[in-house]
Amino acid sequence: MMLKRSASKKQVSSGLPLAAKWRRDWQMVLLMIPGVVFLLLFFYLPVLGNVVAFQDFQPYLGIMHSEWNGLQNFLSLYDNPDFWDALRNTLLLAGVQLLLFFPVPIGLALIVDSLVSNRLRRWFQTIAYLPHFLSWVLVVTLFQQSLGGAGFINNLLRHAGLDPIPFMTNPDTFPLLVVAQLIWKDAGWAMIIFLAALTTVDVSLYEAAAADGAGRWRRMWHITLPSLRTVIVLLLILRIGDILSVGFEQFILQRDSVGPGAAEVLDTFTYYAGVVGGDWSSGAAAGLAKGVVGALLLWGANSLAHRLGEPGIFQRRS
Repeated sequence: MMLKRSASKKQVSSGLPLAAKWRRDWQMVLLMIPGVVFLLLFFYLPVLGNVVAFQDFQPYLGIMHSEWNGLQNFLSLYDNPDFWDALRNTLLLAGVQLLLFFPVPIGLALIVDSLVSNRLRRWFQTIAYLPHFLSWVLVVTLFQQSLGGAGFINNLLRHAGLDPIPFMTNPDTFPLLVVAQLIWKDAGWAMIIFLAALTTVDVSLYEAAAADGAGRWRRMWHITLPSLRTVIVLLLILRIGDILSVGFEQFILQRDSVGPGAAEVLDTFTYYAGVVGGDWSSGAAAGLAKGVVGALLLWGANSLAHRLGEPGIFQRRS
């Protein structure tokens, strides 16, 4: 009966004329206009500039008068060893971030959800959220003051008669340093989604499991984590689709200290090739290639989620 009523309401709503829909929803439409304009100006309109990737672009001539060279810019990237170094570093850093960072917000959400005291929970969440609002300049500066050559940790080592450890300048451990910075800055903010998902879990499931003798760990394994599975898969798909965007500010701030061989990623390669080097077409080609690969990865991860029985991001209508 309820399904029939909801279906009839949808039919009536879809049958309204445009003027009636406008009189009913004009406030919501006005509220949407700033967001739509923002998306058009800063996300969709710049997509048209990707045409530069197929040109020998000259800034003084503009897009309309620059010569077309087809796929030559992409072939130049294929022959450029710096591009492959940047791609290798990007994949390495993205893999390390995916393995070491992604589970941390889930663990933090489980810790917060297990806290009995509401006051302690609020304090924990506030402390975890706070670093997200700091810029990468401040985050790198704080790590430099703590782990740098003249930082707090190395000064303690010197006073103890030990040799200082190059935490901030060692290219071999740079991926771990990057992940540590990312965890400190954004893990607390990323756990918000998982905390929201935990609020939808039926409490009676925990009570029934406890009555059957299930301990805390068994309740977490058989109730909590399965309840988070859809959200975990959704965020994992989004992360895989954006896996080539490991960050720009974080790496460009530390590029000189560890060297381009360790900190050069696709975002910094695009900046130095296009903006600094003046090769706008190669920079645009690298950015476009990264976007296409990211879209393919997103589609592949979403298709894999469908095969595993998860809804994913978007579904194919039957």
